[in-house]
Amino acid sequence: PDHIAAPLDIMLDAPIGSASYNNEFGRPALAGHFRTLEQDHGADGIIHGYHKPIMLAGGYGVIRAPHVHKKALGAGCRIVVLGGPAMLIGLGGGAASSMVAGAGSEELDFASVQRDNAEIQRRCQEVIDQCWALGEANPILSIHDVGAGGLSNALPELVHQGQTGAVFDLRAVHSADQGMSPMELWCNEAQERYVLAIAGADIDRFTSMCARERAPCAVIGETNDSGQLLVIDKDNDSKPVDMPLDVILGKTPGLSFRVDAYAGMEGNRRQTGAEYAATQNEQRAAPTLPLDEAIARVLQLPAVADKRFLITIGDRSVSGLVVRDQMVGPWQTPVADCAVTASGFGARTGEAMALGERPAVAVYNAPASGRLAVAEALTNLCGARILRLDDLALSANWMAAAGDSGEKAALYATVAAVSTLAQQLRIPIPVGKDSMSMSVAWSEGNEQKQVRAPVSLNVTAYAPVADVRKTLTPQLQRTTGSRLLLVDLGLGQNRLGGSALAQVTQQTGMVTPDLDNPALLAACFHGVQLLNETGYILACHDRSDGGVFTTLCEMAFAGRCGLDIEVDDEDLTAFLFNEEPGIVLQVGTEHLDKVRETLLQAGLPEASLLVLARPNETREVTIKHRGQSVYAAGLGDLHRLWSLTSYHIQRLRDNPDCAQEEFDGLQDEDDPGLSVI
Repeated sequence: PDHIAAPLDIMLDAPIGSASYNNEFGRPALAGHFRTLEQDHGADGIIHGYHKPIMLAGGYGVIRAPHVHKKALGAGCRIVVLGGPAMLIGLGGGAASSMVAGAGSEELDFASVQRDNAEIQRRCQEVIDQCWALGEANPILSIHDVGAGGLSNALPELVHQGQTGAVFDLRAVHSADQGMSPMELWCNEAQERYVLAIAGADIDRFTSMCARERAPCAVIGETNDSGQLLVIDKDNDSKPVDMPLDVILGKTPGLSFRVDAYAGMEGNRRQTGAEYAATQNEQRAAPTLPLDEAIARVLQLPAVADKRFLITIGDRSVSGLVVRDQMVGPWQTPVADCAVTASGFGARTGEAMALGERPAVAVYNAPASGRLAVAEALTNLCGARILRLDDLALSANWMAAAGDSGEKAALYATVAAVSTLAQQLRIPIPVGKDSMSMSVAWSEGNEQKQVRAPVSLNVTAYAPVADVRKTLTPQLQRTTGSRLLLVDLGLGQNRLGGSALAQVTQQTGMVTPDLDNPALLAACFHGVQLLNETGYILACHDRSDGGVFTTLCEMAFAGRCGLDIEVDDEDLTAFLFNEEPGIVLQVGTEHLDKVRETLLQAGLPEASLLVLARPNETREVTIKHRGQSVYAAGLGDLHRLWSLTSYHIQRLRDNPDCAQEEFDGLQDEDDPGLSVI
């Protein structure tokens, strides 16, 4: 096409749709991220970055053990479609999602558009909740969501998993358009629908639940022992589908690809494996930029900056079970590492989740980006009181421009690396999703343009929480004599490749960070959990986008408290802005030795523990390098820099006067914040 939506337009509009759906459905959005990337490597004329923004949507639930497995279906089970009617939408969704964006026809783009109806989704959810609440009397034998491919995918999978055949009456499907053809009824991707198998004796009880909740429900078929999938269209007395289920699902040939072995990228060209391995042992010099300018640029990068504009548009307390959302402390600063919800009203147990992603690293070292994504998710989750690392599970959402041979190789190498890491940590990855078309092509006049996303892994870590009251936050406490201790899992390597500093200075070719020793990550997680139980940790925040300087600033913003930072490392810039995995803990000086001892006993080396800052009373952030003062800035000025990006986006999207008033409030040093009277 000659025109494609600008990323800014998408970022202004799309979050509103997401927040609206969450609010209407009754679920809070408690985690997320905002990343921009654009790097021109010149040689192939393709820019690496994001012109097609990624939006995450997902959540976790709780399931009782007897309901974990779908049951085998016998003959005579009723097959039900629960949810909204079929519509002439979404017919091109599967095709469009498999193509380079902008490469298809306008008709295909419109055909792939779907719809949303949070009210119907909520009604369906109420029916499902009432069913599982019956325990052993649950009438649902098997359930499947309706997504890509519509009923043509969901119904065969439901029946095939139940090891039966089935006969379906296509015209029994609720439809908003009576003129739809058999193909359109069978394949449309109308959302907010489920297909379920219900025992024949329970069908009346189930449909009465649907009627009570006013959830649309259609009994469209029945299972049999034929192993055959038969779809009947009574309008024209035809059989649009009549074939064995094994042919549809059980015996499809697998796809195979042959690609070159993965090699990282150095400068403007792909390296051989040997060249890439060699460069990993070379430390490249940090960008030469005045410290105050580096700080200003990094704090305004969207991946680092305040995400308030994405957070305040949604209700974060809906459900009444939210213990920890993004906003931290009396001044509601959006810096929380993890989301925590209670398992019930008045319950002390609950669930926690946290995100991790490092796609900028993938431009140079895709496997390292996958390992770092897992590491970030785990260091974020450290703040929740989780009994053991074995309680964790991961969701892996993969995105890549898989049409390119080099990106296929990078994806394969990254999946292998993450799989190996998960096995080393003994953490399962039971769920995930993928999008293999992360490339956008368009024309501007006679000029052809293409933006290709790097391999992008979004990891969600989640686990049961032993005590939701013991959730640690990044809020710096104004405790006299406390110290901030860095747990550096990079062991002083301070690699800057793919960092926020590299991005804002357009610096390429630097060695990327990595999780070199997974045992240190496990030891860090275990040690922080032990210290959480003792109450020695006053605040906790991970090191990720923007490096340890951003970590310290965000802790200071949340506590409205100044910091004195002291660095002895030779390369100050690399120390402050490297994004090696790690975590910062605020600890009282009287407990500092005990904290060190606990972390050492957990398996961390002495070289990973470094006291680097202390709170002050001046509301200033100062830096000393080897005893020499090199930087000082007011906390309010730094906070405004950090919130500047969010402020500008809010001005474009919302009421500019309100955005200005909120931004100006950051300078109010007399603001007491929120408190419980």
